Order: sequence, then structure tokens, then C-alpha cells
Amino acid sequence: MNSNKIGVLAKHVFLCRYAWRELCTKHVLGRRYMTFAKCKPIRFSQCTSKLSTAFAVAVLPARTLSLTACMFKSKNHNTDNNSLEEDENDEAEIEELFQQQIPTGIGEEEHRVFIVHPDVKWGSRKQYLTTAALQMEEAVGLVNTLYNWSVADKIILSTKTPEKRRIFGKGNFQTLTEKIRATPGVTAVFVNVERFSPSSEKELQEAWGVKVLDRYSLVLHIFRCNARTKEAKLQISLAEIPLLRSRLRNEVANLDQQGGGSRYIMGSGETLYEMQQRLLKERELKIRSALERLRRKRHLLRSQRKHRDFPIVSVMGYTNCGKTTLIKALTADAGLQPKDQLFATLDVTVHAGQLPSHMTVLYVDTIGFLSQLPHQLIDSFSATLEDVTHSVLIIHVRDISHPETVNQKVNVLNVLKNLQIPERLLNSIIEVHNKIDLIEGYEVSDPEVIPISALKQHGLEVLKEKIEEAVVKYTGKQTMTLKVQLNSPQLAWLFKEATVQAVDNVGDDCTANVKVIISQAAYGRYRKLFQVT
Repeated sequence: MNSNKIGVLAKHVFLCRYAWRELCTKHVLGRRYMTFAKCKPIRFSQCTSKLSTAFAVAVLPARTLSLTACMFKSKNHNTDNNSLEEDENDEAEIEELFQQQIPTGIGEEEHRVFIVHPDVKWGSRKQYLTTAALQMEEAVGLVNTLYNWSVADKIILSTKTPEKRRIFGKGNFQTLTEKIRATPGVTAVFVNVERFSPSSEKELQEAWGVKVLDRYSLVLHIFRCNARTKEAKLQISLAEIPLLRSRLRNEVANLDQQGGGSRYIMGSGETLYEMQQRLLKERELKIRSALERLRRKRHLLRSQRKHRDFPIVSVMGYTNCGKTTLIKALTADAGLQPKDQLFATLDVTVHAGQLPSHMTVLYVDTIGFLSQLPHQLIDSFSATLEDVTHSVLIIHVRDISHPETVNQKVNVLNVLKNLQIPERLLNSIIEVHNKIDLIEGYEVSDPEVIPISALKQHGLEVLKEKIEEAVVKYTGKQTMTLKVQLNSPQLAWLFKEATVQAVDNVGDDCTANVKVIISQAAYGRYRKLFQVT
């Protein structure tokens, strides 16, 4: 192994220290480098978890189903060494992509954050459905979501020019700079705006001498800390690409000013900027390719669920509105562990529950929405929301006790429209007002709205009846009474492929009247299989 290869490898390890363990233990060049240097790989703490390798399928109504987006392997794969090896290789590749470039540069250490909220007084950027105080409260919640992060101080400042690089006018900016520098222990400043330009970010960091974050970079860091599954890691890596690309332009512009931006790399005819752009593009293609492989596996799972004829109900809403708590109440799934924090759920998970008629439906738990996020971040998670487009119904959960509940509703509906959710689904939304127990004497003026308390399980029976009514309407299922031969497989088939409500009038001729809820497709299969007229 020559010195040039060792130098390249050492440089790569230095730049990507979080990938060091994977590189050294799995990469051939890395193993040789370890032997050459007589050293062991450095271990860094990572937020990873072992993924389950199987998924449960509900056969009888009494059983529950818990399918997550990360559980792709069937029982056949457990005995297929090639598939296992391929999955391990995929996992290693995904982890390498996830740790390759981290644009926020925040690290895992403790941070004391100074929060700045620019209060726009008028113009297109003014928020009319909320207040500066409520927006500051949400900003504090975002910071407190992160482990070992705390708020050192906060301030609301008026601005007429939020589009300028320094956001504030000269006087307010000087006042803010003095206050930040006078606050002891500040290690980062969070400016509660959608996204900085790279030049604006650089100027603010030079003025304040600490790391500066906008909503985009802070939420990305929260996502990165909460990512557990392969799909979540890939989607976060994809969402980080625009941030890396915009910063690359700024860095190369600085090199051009120093006379170094146009130099070619080792006689390759490729400038530094072109090389870095190419590497970013290659990384993006790898991420999209890996996401496509996961999408195909998810499509296979969806096809299996479709064959089982389970209606899908998507539960959506603003972050921390109580979606997971509601699904746990509807399904009694002990595996669900709701958390009172923003973005506790990053992955689409599917859980089975029963309706009053004993019909099994699948509830899809989705990532929560947040106001003032760039479309690139939302678009990166659009693949995760594919299951929503295959739903028969959407339940929109609102935290009715939250002072910004109206603004949150508007944001959720706007995101759904931007994600191009089918019109039929937008028209079938059931609006649920959660946490009514926190409002004394609460009454609903709209008869289409269902008031509940997911935590205390108030109003759930009414909600289930409403869901059942909508599912029957939108799926075309029908209630029928069939005469069944008990000495044949007919009854067992109906229990498997339809919803059996009652078995009555068992006669001496081994027949019974069976009341079922069945789809037209299943009824057609039943008639053909058992030659029923």
C-alpha cells in the first residue's frame, strides 16, 4: 500500500470522523490502513437502534398489527443469506451516507442558545394568525427538544426589512449584538426565520462570534438526532443537500476572491467547485437510489395489505398535537410510546385497530408538520407520505387547547395541498379536536367536528363510529347476510377475507346465516371460489 493512498485515506477519515468506524472495519483500504498504523478504530456514540426483521400480520380480528416503514423483511428473507448480506450492505451504505457530511456543524455537545425572533410589522412576511409571543414560545420549544440544550436568553425585535442580510435595521442590530455579547455562556444564536442566505449566515456569525441557526438548520438537527430507521436517515440526508449546495457556492466565492477558486485539481481539468458539485450530485443520486429501493419494498408491503383488504386511515396534524396518543387509544398497541415533544415521530408507522363492527382498519401515524419550513425539507419527506395517498380517509388531529390551533390548522392544510394529496382525500377529512379536557365547558359548534381526549379516552366510540361510516362509504363495502355451509371452508374464508359480524340460525343441515361486511372484489372471489349464485 503506497503512501499516496494512505494520505488520501487519512484525509478522508479526518474530514468524515463520524464515518471512521464504518470505514475502518468494512472498507478494504481502511483495514489495511489500520494494520499499517497499528491502531484501532475510534468509537463515537451514535443514536442508532437495531431494527426488527419481521412484521406481524393480523389474521383474526382479535390480533393487532404493527407494521413500520423500516420493517421490510419477510420470513423468507430470514433464511436467505444473500438477502441478509444485501440488507447489511444497504445498512452500511446508508450509515455512511448519513454520516458523510453534516451541514449544521453543531456537533453533539451541550449548547446555550440565545433566541432572536424578528417581529415583522407588515408586508408579505407578516404572520396574521399568530403573535410574536406565541412564535417565540414555539422557538423555545424547538430548542428544548434537544438533549442538553438550554435557552440562555431570548428577545423579540421589530424589523421592517427581514429580507436584508442582517435582518434588522442598523440600530436594532447594534443593540442585539451588544446583548448577545453581554450574555454569559452563549454558544449559539437561533434566529427564528425560515432560512438564511449563506452570505447572511456568514455575516451574522462574524458579528456575534458564535454558531448561528435558522429554523431549517435547527429542525434538520432535531431530525438528525431523532433518526432511527434507514428511511429517516436517507430523507434527512436528502434534505441537507440544498444546504450543503448553497454553502458550497459561498465557500467557492470566497476562494475566488483569494485567487484560488479557479485552480484545477491535479491536472484533471476540473475546478475545485466543479469537483465538489460533482461529489454532491453523486451523493444525492446514491441517496435517491437507496430511497427508491426502500420505496419498492414499502410498495410490496402495501400490496400485501391491499390483498388483505384492510382500509388505511391516515392520522395527520401539527407536531405534538397528540397523533400517536390517539392511535394508541384506538388500537391498544402497547408498543406505541407517545412523547410530549416536537417531532417525536419521524417515520410512518402502521397500526391495526378494530371498529365497532369488528372491521380491522390500519391507522398510519405520520410525521408532524411545522410552520415556516422550506419546501425542500417537506419534499424530502414526501416519499414517506406515499401511504397517505393510498388511504381511504384522513383524520386531522388538532390540539384545541393550543393558543395557535387556528394557525396550525391552516399550516397543515397548506402542506397537504403542497404535497398534492388527492382531492377525494382532502374532501374526506375528519377533523378531531383533541385535549378538550383541558378547556372547561368546551363545546363544538360544527357538527362535523368530533371532540375527544386521546389521553383520557373520551369520545373515542363516537370517533370510531364516524370512521366506520366513512370507511364503508369510501370503500364501497356492503353489509350482507350469506347462507354458509358449515362443513366447508366458507366460514373460515369469510373470517379471513371479510368482517364477520354474526353467525345466526345454525340449522340441522349444517348451514348458518352469516352477517358480513365485505368488499365487492372479495364477494366476487367468494362467489367464484365456492360457486355461489
